Amino acid sequence: MLPLSVPGPADVRVVLDALLDAGPRVLHLIGAAEEIVLDVGGLLDRIEATRVRADEVVAATDRTRGDAATMLADLAPLSGRLEALLDCLEPLAARAVPPAEKLLPVLDHLAETTSPREVDAMVGLIDQLPLLSQRMETQVLPILETLGTVAPDLHDLLDVSQELNEMLGKLPGMRGIKKRVEEAQAEEQQEEGRA
Repeated sequence: MLPLSVPGPADVRVVLDALLDAGPRVLHLIGAAEEIVLDVGGLLDRIEATRVRADEVVAATDRTRGDAATMLADLAPLSGRLEALLDCLEPLAARAVPPAEKLLPVLDHLAETTSPREVDAMVGLIDQLPLLSQRMETQVLPILETLGTVAPDLHDLLDVSQELNEMLGKLPGMRGIKKRVEEAQAEEQQEEGRA
């Protein structure tokens, strides 16, 4: 067994000097430890705030995912209808392509030969079509329907005119008047032909 030594006053003084020398370092370590504790507390506060924001983001993401799922569920019937519509449109498009290809040269020619003035005139004509249609129905067609009844009246009028002409031709002196009228009409026709 080793003998137990009792420290003497010199030993106690060495220990006290060592403790006194270590005091400022211990105080510095305690201060540094307090700063670390404060930094850790701030870090924990920031971690908590980040966790709260992360929870909010997760909740918003869950809501968005739920909204997206609802929208997809709402779009599912529309998707089926769109597919059916596309199935209907494909044969129509296939049938429309050949005539459209045949019309392209015609459209090119029309674009090359049509002036803006002609387009404006066509637009003006199209604007007048309702009025023209109305007048055709209310004015021209009723007249055309009555032409069938006018023809016999015109024949009667021509017959009466010929009889009147024959009677006038038998009056004394009328032949000279008739001849002058015919010459005047012939001269007018010749002047009109020259103009």
